[in-house]
Order: sequence, then C-alpha cells, then structure tokens
Amino acid sequence: MKKGVALAAGLVSLFFTATAYADCVCRCVNGEVRSLCSSSLDLKPICAPQVCPVVPPSIQPVPQPSLPPLGTTSCRQVQVLNPYTRMYEWKKVCS
Repeated sequence: MKKGVALAAGLVSLFFTATAYADCVCRCVNGEVRSLCSSSLDLKPICAPQVCPVVPPSIQPVPQPSLPPLGTTSCRQVQVLNPYTRMYEWKKVCS
C-alpha cells in the first residue's frame, strides 16, 4: 500500500515538474535572446545562444495604466520577435 502511495506522489510531482517549463519560451527581445514566462511562478529555462535579427526602429506604444500581475514588480513594453512572421511586435513583459 505504501509503495502505491509513493508511486502516485512521485507521478504527481513529476507532472508538476514537467509542466513548469510549459509556459516559458525563448524569444528574441529587443535583439537579445530572453526567456519569457506566462507566470512568475514558472521556472525560466536556459536559452540556447542564437543570433537575433536587428530590431527595426519603432515608436513605443503608449502604455495603458495597469497594476503588474501578482509576483512581479514592474512591467515594460519590449519588442519580441514573432517566430511565425519573423517580425518584431510590441509586447508587455513583467518581471
């Protein structure tokens, strides 16, 4: 009986550990590779080095007043490379 409980607990912890990286991606941000996560609780992956395209000159959009999400202290607008269109887009990134 104890082995079954230990096995179930191990599988549950493996599931939560495996999903920790699910919401994090490595993207070119302002011309540099950075890890972006959808939650402050996610573990940031180590991003492999890569050459990012040069960021084209662009005017930063006017920020809308809002509170940063829980677990973060500040947010800023950055240009993130969209891997599908290979073009930079303005995104709000919080840390």
